[in-house]
Amino acid sequence: MPKPLAAEEQESGLRRELGLGDLVLAQVLCVVGSSWVGIAAKLGRAHVAFWLAGLALFYLPLAAVVIYLNRLMPLEGGLYRWAKAGFGEMAGFLTAWNLWVYAVVVTGAIIFVVPTDVGYMLGPSGAWLASSKLATLALTGGVMVAITLVAVHGLDIGKWLHNAGSVLILIAYAILLPLPLWALARGIIHRYEPVPWQWPTLDWFSLAVFGQMTVGGLSGFEYVAILAGECRSAARTVGQSVMLSAPVIALMFILGTSSVLTFIGNQPINVIGPIPQTFRIAFGAAGPAAWAAPFAIFLLVARAIASASLIFTDLTRLPMTAGWDNLVPRWFTRLDPRRRTPVNSILFVAALVMLFIVLSLVGVHEQEANQLLSTASIVHYALAYVALFALPLIGCRTLRAKLPKWLKLVAAGGLFSSLISLAIAVYPIVDVVSRQAFAAKICAIVVLSNMTGILIYRAGRHTDSR
Repeated sequence: MPKPLAAEEQESGLRRELGLGDLVLAQVLCVVGSSWVGIAAKLGRAHVAFWLAGLALFYLPLAAVVIYLNRLMPLEGGLYRWAKAGFGEMAGFLTAWNLWVYAVVVTGAIIFVVPTDVGYMLGPSGAWLASSKLATLALTGGVMVAITLVAVHGLDIGKWLHNAGSVLILIAYAILLPLPLWALARGIIHRYEPVPWQWPTLDWFSLAVFGQMTVGGLSGFEYVAILAGECRSAARTVGQSVMLSAPVIALMFILGTSSVLTFIGNQPINVIGPIPQTFRIAFGAAGPAAWAAPFAIFLLVARAIASASLIFTDLTRLPMTAGWDNLVPRWFTRLDPRRRTPVNSILFVAALVMLFIVLSLVGVHEQEANQLLSTASIVHYALAYVALFALPLIGCRTLRAKLPKWLKLVAAGGLFSSLISLAIAVYPIVDVVSRQAFAAKICAIVVLSNMTGILIYRAGRHTDSR
């Protein structure tokens, strides 16, 4: 039997479709979502203080660590290959496993937003959509089929969907950010603070929101590095894309939260669709400006689909790269002979995403189901980030010797934020049927998924040793 090719040799068979412009837009699409400004708005006027803390303790450290690690190892698989080099094979596999489970769950969570946004787009006649489980399954299932077909076809088509989604979210925020100024000029509102300030209250609720804002809202820079083997000049362009997109993303989050808070105020915030909720309040259901709300919400629906497609495409590469190392069945490594995409991995992950969506709907309301999906994904993501930020601190000596000393201090801040997010994740920030049941579901998902990961790793090692 011929010896399997090394990962680097198999990586050379991938098409290099992504340039710097594609990566900058992908960073915006991957990081900026519509729900995080609503979650941050739950903090009221203190949201700026929490955003700034998240930027200092998580966002900027993440950017710096990703840039340096990508320069050293611009490899398909990104964090998986970095953790494998820094901590060894099993730790690398479990890091990739948590990142992969995160991506599966968060893809479901992003698609889950579509029925709520479509309901806001249709107005009062569509209000029933988000609460109908049958309609939710029909809409999410249709989206899942579409992004699966795009992923099978490849990044030559997929990147245009991703780029279009990034442009659309930029347009949506270009409508959202000056909206308070427009409302002031028309006398709809009488006060607007773009950068309000209030000292934060450090209670369990605030910490829970902060945990979601950091590992949930301000995360994603490392995700594009998973596609390094499909990027042109990955050692240079991935880092440049981070530096170009980072300041734009920070402003979008801070000013976007202020806009949401201006219109929603003390009313209940729909954390699934806070921007559509804001547009409906600002533009109203009748009058000359009413047409703007459905258009702006359509932009967010299209962005959600494109974002789900990008993350879905990325997460299908992790089983492929693990298969190159013989840690999962080589069935996952089979590439379509013409399109050079991991078709088996794509179909497997698509079925798994739909399974998570179905399970999340059992016995709960739509906002709790969305929070369950989001929080479960954040816990897995936080575990992956603990590994990422630990690499400059306790990774192998060879790796640490190649990194500057200041990066280790920066990484410590990122590690601290990730641990806070991990510890506080079981505290719900929306009304739930039972807090104990909510926490138990999150803990059960994380424990069972990591036990499954360990079993898969051991099975893969046992098979490879024969």
